[in-house]
Amino acid sequence: MYKKILLATDGSEHSKRAAENAVHIAKCSPNSKIEVVYVVDHDKVKSDVLKNWNSADIGDKRKDRMKDVERIAKESGVSYEIKILHGEPGPVIVDYANKNNFEIVIIGSRGLNVLQEFMLGSVSHKVAKRANCPVLIVK
Repeated sequence: MYKKILLATDGSEHSKRAAENAVHIAKCSPNSKIEVVYVVDHDKVKSDVLKNWNSADIGDKRKDRMKDVERIAKESGVSYEIKILHGEPGPVIVDYANKNNFEIVIIGSRGLNVLQEFMLGSVSHKVAKRANCPVLIVK
């Protein structure tokens, strides 16, 4: 089945369900590996810093978003690696998936910022249109 799996996550409930699906798919093939990517959007980072300029835990919020996905992967026993990427999530995920020849991309259907997705088009939709491999969008 699929041995090289890209899981795009943002810590939302949909991405946690995507992680569960990625683990299920990975368990179907021996020697499969999940690469978990979290994209830090520079515009969002600037906004967070301005809003929380006096807060020491700004980076901790991002780490907290990854905890559940990392726990799911760790408990499953499948091979996984976490990477932090930078830029606009849709294009960065597509570029990373295409350049690294993933066999499948798994992504949640909705992220943390529903208003932004409504106005700009969802990240999952952009990935599904432009990735060179199958894309599983999980509700």
